[in-house]
Amino acid sequence: MNKKLMSGSFWLSFGSIFSRVLGILYLIPWLYMMGNPQRQSVAQALFNTAYTPYALFISLGTAGFPSAIARRVAFYNGENRFLNAKRLTKVGFMVMLASGVVCGVLLFGLAPLIARNSPVVSISHATTAIRVLVPAIVILPSMSILRGWFQGNQDLKPFGVSQLWEQFIRVIMILVSTYLIIEVFHISYVVAVYYSVLGAVVGAIASYIYLGLYYRKQRHEYRLAAQQSEPLAPESLKHILALIAYESVPFVIVGSGITLSQLVDQLFFKQIVQSTTHLSANAIQYLYTLFSANPTKITTVIVSLAIAMAESSLPILASARGEGRQRVSELVLQNLKLLSYALLPAVTILAALAYETNGIFFSFSRLGGEYLFWNILQSLVLGMAINSLTILQALHYSKKAMNYLLIGLAVKAVIQYPLVAWLQGFGAILATSVSFGLICYLCLHRVGREFGVQFGQLGKLWLTNAVYFAVAILVSSELHRFILPTSKLGALVYAAIFGLVALFVYLTAANRLGLSQAVFNRNVGYKYFRYKHFK
Repeated sequence: MNKKLMSGSFWLSFGSIFSRVLGILYLIPWLYMMGNPQRQSVAQALFNTAYTPYALFISLGTAGFPSAIARRVAFYNGENRFLNAKRLTKVGFMVMLASGVVCGVLLFGLAPLIARNSPVVSISHATTAIRVLVPAIVILPSMSILRGWFQGNQDLKPFGVSQLWEQFIRVIMILVSTYLIIEVFHISYVVAVYYSVLGAVVGAIASYIYLGLYYRKQRHEYRLAAQQSEPLAPESLKHILALIAYESVPFVIVGSGITLSQLVDQLFFKQIVQSTTHLSANAIQYLYTLFSANPTKITTVIVSLAIAMAESSLPILASARGEGRQRVSELVLQNLKLLSYALLPAVTILAALAYETNGIFFSFSRLGGEYLFWNILQSLVLGMAINSLTILQALHYSKKAMNYLLIGLAVKAVIQYPLVAWLQGFGAILATSVSFGLICYLCLHRVGREFGVQFGQLGKLWLTNAVYFAVAILVSSELHRFILPTSKLGALVYAAIFGLVALFVYLTAANRLGLSQAVFNRNVGYKYFRYKHFK
């Protein structure tokens, strides 16, 4: 394989994984510095209130342009039209710069409205936290075009390393500023939250600087490519950009699906609970932190695993469309088998350790553990739905995928009120699970009907995991009668031992029952992995 491509793939994978790990681990010292559980709850609520609309505006600001630019640059390079690729990227950069400014102004103006409807006690604090992120909204869309340029030139290293720098500098900013504000200058922890949110801006600037320096380093190579390129071909850039925007809309909407669902919870949970109960604003904020702000940090790992697996199979499925229904059916089944084999036991083990995980990262709370448990189960539904939507997109059913997502979100909006009024935070989790479960069903039903996929072949794998889940939860419940960790170190040791034993049991059962053979054509275990990549 091309050395440059191998290096780029490594950095892209490493950057993505390490960024997510950092994004979880920093919570332990950050929340510790915040102080007592009540302060931690307020800090998490404020942080999440700012980041959910921020994530949505980033999606709207980029509008799928970076990946579309990458595809178009790769197309031009394949035809030795480097000059056209460069011109398109320059125009795309200016468009994204303008888009960032527009989205930044919108977020700044809408901040009070978002804060007023969010489940936080202080509207002014939430408004400030949201507005702190405006510079990041302005910066990131144009920066993403640079990443798309490098990706289109099959140079993935700067993409991955820039992600790494962005998250690393962000986490350093969060921890250092929080320590100085609270421990050294003894200023309010709310100010520490503002500076923590500002970490996204500092991280984006660091990433931008790295990409700019890397581009400067490659200038000689680009000059050679320009000299060897075909002359600049006349074409309508306006038409190409309009086409890219048109093609990107379904991908943007589908990619924002989970964020839109979280925004529904953020904007309507407080109003529903206030109108149906006598809970105080502090109690509602605490509930929101327990059922949404805290669990989202953990469940994003499960959803990210599903997204990574879905994206890895996307190009294979896309190219197999012309090979016939049977080939597509086989690939869809392979995708679902692999996803189920990895995702189901991960969900089971994390769910069994929900109390310990909640204690390690947040606080030892039975209610917090229960909310995390149900959020972990919900993440399975989210992961399967995102994977199903990606399958549809890969098979060139992007509009269908978009329509199914919109149907699911409409169902979420309709059932949100009665379920939240009935079950509060658990109702919001159930509403999301039902809506994304429907999305998953609609997508797989469509794929199954079009390509004759035999979903019955997944029966043994899912049945085995259902039994495994029941046994794991039963064992965990019985152990909690005798061992219930009350310290972070104790919980970490308990989780490590339980997790490793549970994983060993799953792999043993999967090998004995032939599940590993069905997915990988071989058993999975120590002997399989030992020196596998060095022979």
